[in-house]
Amino acid sequence: MVKAIRVHEHGGPEVLKWEDVEVGEPKEGEIRVRNKAIGLNFIDVYFRKGEYKAPTIPFIPGMEAAGEVVAVGPGLTGRQVGDIVAYAGSPMGSYAEEQILSANRVVPVPSSIDPITAASVMLKGLTAHYLIRRSFQVQAGHTILVHAAAGGVGS
Repeated sequence: MVKAIRVHEHGGPEVLKWEDVEVGEPKEGEIRVRNKAIGLNFIDVYFRKGEYKAPTIPFIPGMEAAGEVVAVGPGLTGRQVGDIVAYAGSPMGSYAEEQILSANRVVPVPSSIDPITAASVMLKGLTAHYLIRRSFQVQAGHTILVHAAAGGVGS
C-alpha cells in the first residue's frame, strides 16, 4: 500500500483525502514510479471541482511528476529500476507516492536536473513547445512576446 490524495466528490480543497491505495505490479510495457516531486496545476483544480470530467470517481488527481523507477514489467527494455524519469498528461494520478505508467509515457531526467524542477516543467514546457512549434512555426528572426508572465506557461 502507498499513500495518495483521492477525490470522492467534487468540491473545494476539503474533498482531497489522504488515503492508502493499492498500486499493484507493472504489466508488460509498464513501469512503477515512486514520485519524488509532483507538479500542481490549474487543471488539477478543474478536475477536483468537476469543471473537467474525471474518468472515474473516486480519482487521484495530478498530471505531472518526476520520480524513480522502482519496478518494470516483464520483458521491458529501455527502462530499468533506479532510472529517474518525468511524465505529464494522462493517466491522472501523480498525487500518489507511486504510480503505474506506460513506459513510453515517461522521459529520462538527466542528472543535471533535479526531480523538483523536472516535475514542475513538464506540462508547461510541453505547452510552450506546442505553441512555438505546432501552433505557429517560430523561425530565427521572429519576435516572441511573452504576454503576462504569470500562471504556468508564463512562469
